[in-house]
Amino acid sequence: MLFWLTSLADVFIGFNLFRYITFRAGGAFFTALIFGFVFGRPLIELLRRRQRRGQPIREEMSAGHLLNKQGTPTMGGLLILSALVVATLLWARLDNPYVWLVLLVTVAFGLIGFADDYAKVSQGHHKGVSGRMRMALGLVIAFLASLAAMWIHPPNLSGQLAVPLFKDVLINLGWFFIPFAMFVIVGAANSVNLTDGLDGLAIMPVMIAATTLGVIAYAVGRVDFTSYLDVHYVPGTGELLIFTAALAGGGLGFLWYNAPPAAVFMGDTGSLALGGALGAIAVATKHEIVLGIVGGLFVVEALSVIIQVLYFKRTGKRVFLMAPIHHHFEKKGWAEPQIVIRFWIISLVLALIGLATLKIR
Repeated sequence: MLFWLTSLADVFIGFNLFRYITFRAGGAFFTALIFGFVFGRPLIELLRRRQRRGQPIREEMSAGHLLNKQGTPTMGGLLILSALVVATLLWARLDNPYVWLVLLVTVAFGLIGFADDYAKVSQGHHKGVSGRMRMALGLVIAFLASLAAMWIHPPNLSGQLAVPLFKDVLINLGWFFIPFAMFVIVGAANSVNLTDGLDGLAIMPVMIAATTLGVIAYAVGRVDFTSYLDVHYVPGTGELLIFTAALAGGGLGFLWYNAPPAAVFMGDTGSLALGGALGAIAVATKHEIVLGIVGGLFVVEALSVIIQVLYFKRTGKRVFLMAPIHHHFEKKGWAEPQIVIRFWIISLVLALIGLATLKIR
């Protein structure tokens, strides 16, 4: 929205700053961060009054987990989403289709998560909206987003799968790109959702992954960078750096209240929305495979659940003490901050590896 101030550059040369994506990304970051600090406490108090008993906790959790987290309100993702939407609409170019694609996917998945959280707190049970319903709605959103992405991408990239580490390698998926992109978006949304189980565990890896994807989006959106790095040029994706900067700012504002012991949980409202955002950015920038590296922690969390379920159905035994895998380590006696910080470190290392794929060709 503020980009229109560039039209006043003849009156005051300082307005030229709004032409630069990096300047507006900084503005989006601090706008979202301040929004989180200002509205965080009032939102938490409102959620406490409305929810009373807080988020229902699974009975099979450890006694310490049940004791420490009982009564903590959920739906804290509303804080992140509000900060993210406000900052993005304020600082991004609103004539950019990629911004709207990612923003609408984020909000849509957030609405699914909100419905699930509302069902949980109103029924007083950890089972909310049925898994089939959530999956069906997610697939519909991902289908529309994938179709839009094929339409928005330039003709030479539409329906193509870019392979990292190789120069000019594109696999023409044609219309099969749609189910592939749907898998990426829905898979990312549900993987982040599964990771959100301990105080601060999901939000920091999401911010790390989003920031990394933001740098990639900025790079592939500049023809000079893509020429130097030998990656595919996707014009217009640079504006997504503003979205990811807003996500990082909103995420930090939320982490202020979500740090152990958490005053509020992100809930499905936040985890589904942020996961969907990561998937949508990867599809927009043609870096779907790189997302699997950058978001490797989320992949491992999802795989741990899949392995646990399949192995239990076959043998009646469990591979992990509890899935997702962060609960396995919790059952083994690891302290919650120990698990969270170690997972943060893993996320950072994976993000750096993913970022390196830009140059290794």
